[in-house]
Amino acid sequence: MARPQRQPDPALARPDSGAPAAWTPLPETRLGGWRILTASRAKLVAALLADHSLVRGLGRPRGPRLVFDANGHALALAASDPVYRAAIAKADLVHADGGFLVSLSRVIGPRAIEERSATTDLIHDIAGAAARAGLSFYLLGGTEAVNAECAHALETAYPGLRVAGRRNGYFVPGEAEAIVRDIEAAGADVVWVGLGKPAEQIFAAAHGASLSATWLVTCGGCFNFITGAYRRAPEWMQRANLEWLHRMLCDPRRLAWRYLVTSPRALWLVLTRR
Repeated sequence: MARPQRQPDPALARPDSGAPAAWTPLPETRLGGWRILTASRAKLVAALLADHSLVRGLGRPRGPRLVFDANGHALALAASDPVYRAAIAKADLVHADGGFLVSLSRVIGPRAIEERSATTDLIHDIAGAAARAGLSFYLLGGTEAVNAECAHALETAYPGLRVAGRRNGYFVPGEAEAIVRDIEAAGADVVWVGLGKPAEQIFAAAHGASLSATWLVTCGGCFNFITGAYRRAPEWMQRANLEWLHRMLCDPRRLAWRYLVTSPRALWLVLTRR
């Protein structure tokens, strides 16, 4: 079941004026060799709306900004996978999905990250703003059942939001071009790609230029959280940067190796690659 809709942030509730707003690059810091946004979730969503207004005002497609996330798994994977690392280099924006990055940025970073922007929260922030602004989504990823249920849950929780198209995440490489054509035909403003790392970033980097959406956001298993197939950690664990532990305990067979191996490596990378 989808979460109840949040109260609108007054800063995000104003409709577009009709005039294209100038895109202002968001501030970043460097951690583990990555450029990571320091802006809050609200500022990130406001940037999306301003960017959409700019693109619409120009009256021409520009290709979506690629929005990826940084967490322990991502940092460790990039250090060992050159294809994934090359895809990350094409990102326009990388936000801090991992809470430990926020905490460490306040101690060792050249600039502190304002707050954690977990993709499982960010998708709700953007859905609320998109519903008010008349923007549409395309959902790529998950099983067919999860994908369909997620689309319904989002449209129910955020009246006015339109899921212009969707497709499950099970396909072979030869089908990618047809999927890109389907996304483009749907005319969605924001494309969510939930294929898991590194597939979703590689897909976005390879095909983003063929799309005229405003933003393309990778989102891992977000669709499963929206449908309730996965459960979020209790608030106290989220605040203590222990959501990874909750996920590992819920699915140890799939995630224990990932977290026990990648978390120490990611911490080492952040401490040594400033």
